Amino acid sequence: MALQLPPGVELLAPVKAAHQALLSYEALAFIAMLHRRFEPRRRELLALRQQRQAELDAGKLPDFLPETAAIHHSDWQIAALPAELRDRRVEITGPAERKMMINALNSGASCFMADFEDALSPNWHNIIHGHQNMCDAWRGSISHHGADGRHYRLNDSPATLLLRPRGWQLPEKHLRIDGQPVSAALFDFALSFFHNAALLQAQGRGIYYYLPKLENHLEARLWNDIFLAAQQALALPVGSIRATVLIEHLLAAFEMDEILYELREHSAGLNAGRWDYIFSCIKSFRQARHFCLADREQIGMTVPFMRSYALLLLKTCHRRGAPAIGGMSALTPIKHDVAANERALASIRADKEREARDGYDGSWVAHPALVPLALEAFRSVLGDAPNQLQRQREHVVVTAADLLNFQPETPITEAGLRNNISVGLQYLGAWLGGNGCVPIHNQMEDAATAEIARAQLWQWLHSAKGVLDDGRRISLTLLRDLATDEINRLQAEYGSRWSRHFEDGAQLFDLLITSEDFIEFFTLPGYEYLD
Repeated sequence: MALQLPPGVELLAPVKAAHQALLSYEALAFIAMLHRRFEPRRRELLALRQQRQAELDAGKLPDFLPETAAIHHSDWQIAALPAELRDRRVEITGPAERKMMINALNSGASCFMADFEDALSPNWHNIIHGHQNMCDAWRGSISHHGADGRHYRLNDSPATLLLRPRGWQLPEKHLRIDGQPVSAALFDFALSFFHNAALLQAQGRGIYYYLPKLENHLEARLWNDIFLAAQQALALPVGSIRATVLIEHLLAAFEMDEILYELREHSAGLNAGRWDYIFSCIKSFRQARHFCLADREQIGMTVPFMRSYALLLLKTCHRRGAPAIGGMSALTPIKHDVAANERALASIRADKEREARDGYDGSWVAHPALVPLALEAFRSVLGDAPNQLQRQREHVVVTAADLLNFQPETPITEAGLRNNISVGLQYLGAWLGGNGCVPIHNQMEDAATAEIARAQLWQWLHSAKGVLDDGRRISLTLLRDLATDEINRLQAEYGSRWSRHFEDGAQLFDLLITSEDFIEFFTLPGYEYLD
């Protein structure tokens, strides 16, 4: 039976019978209502992003906002947290894929963030199946029969489920309203909210989100207004929605207080989205000839600008009664090498212990095997307490100069170039093939980490400091020669698994590192390759 579409709504993708209820007339009308009301403001805010980038390109440095000083200096706190979000000491993340979701929900973590953004390749199949999986998971009915004959289902105490929609910058090209593609962020929020919020409310639960890629408090205000309109439309109380904002952009780091303030009725805190944050620093200063960061592996949470960012986030959150959630360590367990596995686990343990000692209320892992390690790191500090919200960090003082202290600048090595090229080629090929969460060189790579890899290559090519530790200038010829070497190596390694997706990925990768103008997100040109 053909879907019945509301006036002005076009669906440009096939819909299986099993998903017709998901894309019902009522659900699409709800999306259309929010789109018509808020799309003009989304476009205005995207234009503001370009304006602020032009100011950075012209040499203006970011700073805290004088016009919002009253928010900084007044005493206020976010609304009291729901019981489900008071203890978040370990959160596991992953794509909204059925088997992975069940394993994550059963992992022993406090929360599971199902990702439609960095860890999911947004082809139509993945998006629509992901939303069906979310509905089933929130109802407790999600199960999976594996090809190996194993049956997967939820245990008696699964993790609290949160959803990360796609970012403001992305379209959902398969749904048009009045001739315009709908915002992917709005699509993901509205579809999940429409089908699940009332059910969860009836059970005494809320519906919880992670908000990615925000660049300023005005974008947080837009989300808050959408939340208010959505709750009103379904006759749900204000505060039914709670959202954790990922501070993933340099400019957002200067507006953390304001972001919490805008969302204070709906806030569940902030997360230190470290990989996108590093990417944003490179992207923000792409025209600064003397900006440079060392090899990707050298940029950890203890370097000056990242340490300042992490401490400021913690101080800001706890002053406002908001959870501070630490970021992801990209390392994964290494099954084939005991010694290397021990080194990886030691690095992850140190990362989580540092966050717990600093005062963070929780942290992220990407693999179920890492949940016990992270739990122990936080248990050693928290004991039986659900969080560390009472731990204020008044002595922490972070200035604009601290946030802009971009060290280290060296070394840049040939090994670093080759690693970035390898990660970029392999990740883009996998992403175009439908996989957005890929283990490469014993690290879990997603869109954010891949963005760093390709952005560094572009930036080194354009920076006055783009010189290898052996004295060679980084040139386009050098990058293309190394890319050719890596493609030949990967073709031999992959054999029959090397597909047209990797050929397309190599073409896209070349565009990303050679384009005269920096391409904002690889997902924008990459999305054109997806069905």
